[in-house]
Amino acid sequence: MSIVNEPKYKNGLLAAIREQLEHRALWMYLLCDEAAKKGLAPEDYAPEAIRRCGLYQGGLLRQKAGGGESLKGLKKTLFGKPAQLVFEMKILRCDDDHLDIDFHYCPLVKAWQKQGCSDEEIQRMCDHAMCGDRGIAASFGCELDLPKTIAKGDGVCEIRFVRR
Repeated sequence: MSIVNEPKYKNGLLAAIREQLEHRALWMYLLCDEAAKKGLAPEDYAPEAIRRCGLYQGGLLRQKAGGGESLKGLKKTLFGKPAQLVFEMKILRCDDDHLDIDFHYCPLVKAWQKQGCSDEEIQRMCDHAMCGDRGIAASFGCELDLPKTIAKGDGVCEIRFVRR
């Protein structure tokens, strides 16, 4: 495997939270794997189903943030200190129309690595999983750009919410 994905911070609480996120990724992988065994192509259903989940979550986050579309509200509700620690993220920019975050660790990728997924499978699973974030972006009237991802072998996930 060429994907490097090791956490820098490893305390017990962070490990426990990461295990919960890994469990979610494990479910996703196993559902897609079983569907493929039965002749269903995961790309035919997983991206849209996961996007629907993101749209739902995005709606809840908007309500929690006061109902507006400012990406400052998204940062406050989804990317607070706990999430920053779990994903080892750095907030690079946050204003009403831009939210630029670098993730330096991904528990989802770790789960797929533990299952023995190939780099190509991990890239595909990541792309499906990011449909949830694309749905969240749409809920805030934005788009999501991913110039780099850990799943592609980059050292960082560059998560960019942008209003165009």
